[in-house]
Amino acid sequence: METAPEIVYEGMEPSMTAQTRIEAEIAKLERYFGHITSCRVVLRAPKHHRQHGDLFEVRIHMALPDGREVAATRNPLANHAHEDALVAIRDAFRAARRQLLDEVRQLQGKVKHHEPPTVGIIHELNVEGGFGFIETLDGREIYFHRNSVLGDAFGDLEVGSGVSYAEEQGEKGPQASTVRLMGKHGVLIEGLKKE
Repeated sequence: METAPEIVYEGMEPSMTAQTRIEAEIAKLERYFGHITSCRVVLRAPKHHRQHGDLFEVRIHMALPDGREVAATRNPLANHAHEDALVAIRDAFRAARRQLLDEVRQLQGKVKHHEPPTVGIIHELNVEGGFGFIETLDGREIYFHRNSVLGDAFGDLEVGSGVSYAEEQGEKGPQASTVRLMGKHGVLIEGLKKE
């Protein structure tokens, strides 16, 4: 960490037990991501020092590279286990760890982005031979075999049917490894049907 962690106690005297637990939790976070710029932890004591029912609040704020931040708070109204400061600290750091891992994945580019399916229309169909060709949106032809059609829907295909497909390179050029009939009961994809 570039700057020493800041631990603030509100409404209570500093506690060596809480301090040790917070430092251990910060060390765990640094194992997940060693580039935390700064970390500030606020442990707020219950306002009324009754024996039961008052809950500790923990706020954690971390600064990361590229201006990213992680902020986790354990709401004192949410969990009566937070009558114990160590439980409140544990839960707040669990929340912070989940957020930190999400930020790390984004920084590393490991967040999954689902590409929309590749779509086209059946351009040619040889039912007896068990194969056909898909015309792509950019005008190319992609070969497919009946075994590539999902859900035993080869018999439902017609010239002009809208399909989604996964393209791969075959021995004789591009081919579809999977073909899925689009829409219910072979309804054509809007705008794809040829005149």
